[in-house]
Amino acid sequence: MQVPVQISFEHIDHSEAIEGRLLEEVEKLEEFYGRITSARVVVTRPQHRRHKGDTYDVRIKLELPGAADVVVSHKPGDIHAHTDVYVAIRDAFNAARRQLQDIANIRQNQVKMHETVPHGRITTLRPEEDHGFIASADGREIYFHRNSVADGDFDALKIGMNIRFAEGRGDKGPQATYVKAIGKHKLE
Repeated sequence: MQVPVQISFEHIDHSEAIEGRLLEEVEKLEEFYGRITSARVVVTRPQHRRHKGDTYDVRIKLELPGAADVVVSHKPGDIHAHTDVYVAIRDAFNAARRQLQDIANIRQNQVKMHETVPHGRITTLRPEEDHGFIASADGREIYFHRNSVADGDFDALKIGMNIRFAEGRGDKGPQATYVKAIGKHKLE
């Protein structure tokens, strides 16, 4: 870290034990994500309830090069467990860690990509030979057999019908191992 950690206490007396825990948590974040340039942590106890315990608010601001700042604030009253300052600290640093994980994943191109289900259109049907062909969305021609059609609906298929399919490798090239008709305007 380029700048020393800044720790502030508002409406609460300074505590060496709390400051020590905060420094430990910042150190863990720095081990997890080594590009943090500065960290500011504020522990506050803004409410003064007479019959219930006070809740703690832990605010964290981490500055990172080339990325938006990581900002976390657990507002008092959001979680009753935050009447314990150490629980509020734990929850705030867990939230910061999740944000850092998201940033690290984006930087490493590990963002989850949802694979689309292969789909296409029936171009050829040969009921007498129990098979047909699909024009896939990527332009390939894929063979399918009557037995690969879901729910035994081979006879309900028509040329030009939109379908989704699972692809496998056949003796003579790509082959659909599962074929199902889909709605006209969307994938099921």
